[in-house]
Amino acid sequence: MIKQENSFGKISITDEVFRNLAGEAATSCFGVKGMVACSKEGGPWQLLRRESMGKGIVVHNEADGTVSLELHIGVDTGVPMGTVVSSIINEVSYKLEQSTGVPLSSIDVFVDAIIA
Repeated sequence: MIKQENSFGKISITDEVFRNLAGEAATSCFGVKGMVACSKEGGPWQLLRRESMGKGIVVHNEADGTVSLELHIGVDTGVPMGTVVSSIINEVSYKLEQSTGVPLSSIDVFVDAIIA
């Protein structure tokens, strides 16, 4: 959770807010099938439904007040992964900083599945 204070009062932003915003931004990018997560038994990666896509995102609150993210995604077959990942980083960074005002220290994107 990130806590900020200004002249109007205190603001707390939970990790869930960051996960929801990042998930929406990432899945709106071309070539992204969705967020993925590994099953609890350590089995294959599973494509997450829209309401649980936050499970494919790990939020780290840094000591300097910034946030770093790990995004686990599934992509379409035949898309250029470098371009897709670059698009995700740009979109997520823009959406989170515009919506929350919290700077991001890093965004790591893991392509865990290629889905036909």
